[in-house]
Amino acid sequence: MRRTTICDRGLIRLIPATYHKPPTLRALVDTEEELEVLAKIESLTSLRQLAEKGQNMHVDKRELAWQRRNSDLKIYGHSHINAAFTYTRITGNRFNSSARGAWYCAWDMRTAVEEVAYHKIRELSYVGIYDEKARYVELLADFIGDFPDISDEPEHPCLSADPAVGYPEGQKLALELQQKGERGLIYPSVRNPGGQCLVIFDPSAIQNVRPGAKWDLVWSGSPEFSLESI
Repeated sequence: MRRTTICDRGLIRLIPATYHKPPTLRALVDTEEELEVLAKIESLTSLRQLAEKGQNMHVDKRELAWQRRNSDLKIYGHSHINAAFTYTRITGNRFNSSARGAWYCAWDMRTAVEEVAYHKIRELSYVGIYDEKARYVELLADFIGDFPDISDEPEHPCLSADPAVGYPEGQKLALELQQKGERGLIYPSVRNPGGQCLVIFDPSAIQNVRPGAKWDLVWSGSPEFSLESI
């Protein structure tokens, strides 16, 4: 494993663009006052908000974005950073367990799309119906630093295309790196040959988050999808 120094702007993370829809709770109430009450109730089960209150044993609230600069509470992207580390899949992902999340991003749009499309296709395969339109929004962020880089070990088991192999190996490697104080890892994309990705373990390494373009991924009867700019 080599080390690579980067000073790069605008690495791309794709997240589901749910904010373009009306708030889920709004249809349940008649006034803004009632909405506020429901929002407080919802916050009792929000993993991000619980972590910000110090109630997540795997994520110290002092790590989270809004804790670093109290005056920046309303800066775009802080809630997205915190959510990345507090919401996880039961199985985890390639370089994070179910206990603690990570920030995944890519240097190019196609790689970012292929990575999220893989997970969506898996979901659709469970029901056997490929008829879906999923909207995503880009989160762009900047990174400066010296990171371990596994691009020189393409046969490493953590890069296996099979999650049953790659995920346990990747989670083991990520834990070892974090114990050594590493903030992230550069690795070749498993879903887009030739693409390059970065996973971040430390929220403080993520700088200048801002929104980018919106995209629709459309499935029309098969695992193949089309990509539409919004």
